[in-house]
Amino acid sequence: MSVHNPNIKKITTHQLQEMKVRKEKISMLTAYDYSMAKILDATGIDILLVGDSASNVMAGNETTLPITLDQMIYHATSVVRAVDRALVVVDLPFGCYQGNSSEALRSTIRIMKESGAHAVKIEGGSEIKESVLRILSAGVPVMGHLGLTPQSIYKFGTYTVRAKEEAEAEKLIEDAKLLQECGCFAVVLEKIPSALAKRVAETLHIPVIGIGAGNHVDGQVLVTHDMLGITKDFKPRFLRRYTDLSGIINDAVVNYINDVKQGDFPNEKESY
Repeated sequence: MSVHNPNIKKITTHQLQEMKVRKEKISMLTAYDYSMAKILDATGIDILLVGDSASNVMAGNETTLPITLDQMIYHATSVVRAVDRALVVVDLPFGCYQGNSSEALRSTIRIMKESGAHAVKIEGGSEIKESVLRILSAGVPVMGHLGLTPQSIYKFGTYTVRAKEEAEAEKLIEDAKLLQECGCFAVVLEKIPSALAKRVAETLHIPVIGIGAGNHVDGQVLVTHDMLGITKDFKPRFLRRYTDLSGIINDAVVNYINDVKQGDFPNEKESY
């Protein structure tokens, strides 16, 4: 069953802003391929994120760092082909924007031209200000990302909660304000204390979307493969598994194997 408003044909950044104003929560999930994106879009999900988490869930890498711009464009193109309603946001992968705003713009233009996506997401605050401004100057919507920024995992050294100390919390608030002033249409806050996320959401007039940032923000995002139970070994506190697809798929394949081994598949009705 679909849960979306039938009056909304296509989600835009403007509609997300209106959702914040009327206190309607924003739903966001990741997508990396055509088939899954088609299913997700039909449910009425608001935003589909072509996340660099594809590096982990689709390619089996330990971090998000190895995924390339070409690979992100491949995933984004597959998702965009499937989508009628959701806003499609694409992660700028590691190495495509840090310290070089020209590179950031070139990477973004490739994503937009080759995939047809609607916006990009970029990790960091004041240190990437020039890249954000450069991308926005080309007319491309930008979503920010603060808190635990997985592309900086080797700097942090751990995937634990960020901004528990006052100094880091203050910097996060300042960075969030800066991203808003630059012109970002939304900000993702990952794995930070709920009270801090609430402060940010109340301070900003743009939507704030959380992942492990409590319930006092304007929306939530999860990795689809995690919430569907396709991945089994990732169990952070913030994750709610809505089904066990891993188990369902396992049972179906075991039944298929048994039917093939016993000569039960295909039967006469399944033959020509």
